[in-house]
Amino acid sequence: MTNLRQAQIKETKRILVVDDEQGILDFFEKALNREGYDVRTSLDGSDALEKLKMEKPDLVILDIKMPGIDGIETLHYIREMDKNVVVLMLTAYGTLDSAKEALRLGATDYITKPFKLDYIKEVVKENLGL
Repeated sequence: MTNLRQAQIKETKRILVVDDEQGILDFFEKALNREGYDVRTSLDGSDALEKLKMEKPDLVILDIKMPGIDGIETLHYIREMDKNVVVLMLTAYGTLDSAKEALRLGATDYITKPFKLDYIKEVVKENLGL
């Protein structure tokens, strides 16, 4: 597939990034927009669920530890709303139990902070089938 064709496909792919740290959201938005994705962000689970209803993302990057509705609970609601959206869990507090629970609820992958940008780009591309 040519780079131009990949760029055209990526433009149609919408990504929702959910994290309670504005700096993380800014980082993902900037980095993934540069890759040609349509990126939306949300600071909490409740807002993310509203955006999921209205914007139908192809992929969600979801932090586990957030105030209010945490990432695991948000993932549970996401799966009730849309069983097909790809969900990547993101956390600085990775444990085997949280990874198992996220995967049991239908997360596609589990990424721990800190992470490398190249790794994130590759995981996103792979999970979107590009």
